[in-house]
Amino acid sequence: MTEAPHNKVMKPNRDVGIVGYGAYVPRYRLPGIEISRMWDGEQGCTPPIKEKSVPGLDEDVATMSLEAARNALKRAAIDPSLIRAVWVGSESHPYAVKPTSTIVAEAIGAVPHTLAADWQFACKAGTEAMQAAIGFVGSGMADYALALGMDTAQGRPRDALEYTAGAGGAAFLLGPAEESLAVLEGSTSYVTDTTDFWRRQHEHYPAHAGRFTGEPGYFRHVLAAASEIMAALGRKPADYAHVIFHQPNTKFPLKAGRELGFKREQLQTGLLANEIGNTYAGAAMIGLTSVLDVAQPGERVLMVSFGSGAGSDGFDLRVSDAITARQGRALCTRDYVDRRHELNYATYARHRGKIRME
Repeated sequence: MTEAPHNKVMKPNRDVGIVGYGAYVPRYRLPGIEISRMWDGEQGCTPPIKEKSVPGLDEDVATMSLEAARNALKRAAIDPSLIRAVWVGSESHPYAVKPTSTIVAEAIGAVPHTLAADWQFACKAGTEAMQAAIGFVGSGMADYALALGMDTAQGRPRDALEYTAGAGGAAFLLGPAEESLAVLEGSTSYVTDTTDFWRRQHEHYPAHAGRFTGEPGYFRHVLAAASEIMAALGRKPADYAHVIFHQPNTKFPLKAGRELGFKREQLQTGLLANEIGNTYAGAAMIGLTSVLDVAQPGERVLMVSFGSGAGSDGFDLRVSDAITARQGRALCTRDYVDRRHELNYATYARHRGKIRME
């Protein structure tokens, strides 16, 4: 018996696309040089990112997800009661036992006739929720499903992650292609059991395997997912106006782009790590919102996420004529990035609960 060839690209039975999108980034910023000054007494060092976003005392994944979801709904202009799934991907849900998704669903008016669930897969928890939403809508079980990727800044004091772990994320409302501002042409997932980043239960901060995170983790999965979806759809690098990779720092996505044959300008619009840090589950997704804010009808977009553990999701999107009318309906991602209030390390430590009296 001849084995059937493995289909590496997933396409739903019904054409699906992004009906609305929205981002959220807290206004607070911690410069990388402030972290170095605190721990190493160095003023002139070059940190891996310029600065990172930090949530306020009254902000968590639930409140930030709600802001992004509201922006997505403003662009979609649909009745939220029509949403049949609200899925939130994150590494930093506010409750260990109680879903973030029900809080968001209730606040936007999607309850009670909707699915609600929280997703986990490190930094690709948000795109994992997107894959599920595409399948849910594409099967005909729902017309609309909301997928979010959102995280707060997590990093052990003085650890390399403290320099890069930012806060923020994005929301995407998936729906029928004929209503979409960007239509899905295909998606793929590439996963292995590669341990490069983890956090056990009851531990306050994640741990990582240092340089092991690069080649066997990030690059192996991102390059494979991107290559597979382009090959399966017959694309070449020049076909894409915009490319977004997961951005744990500024070097990794640029290196991945070079190895795949992309030019720096194709990645520039979605590369926000140097200004807000790595927003974990929302890192690739918020890059996509930045691209959609300026994208033009007919342009093609490639997005590839990465989650430690490890895996990548790739999405090939074609921007539709509907984009023009919807871009200005809500705050754009750059509005959030540009508004900033700088913190010193002591205030940051207070905001993030790093001072423990126990």
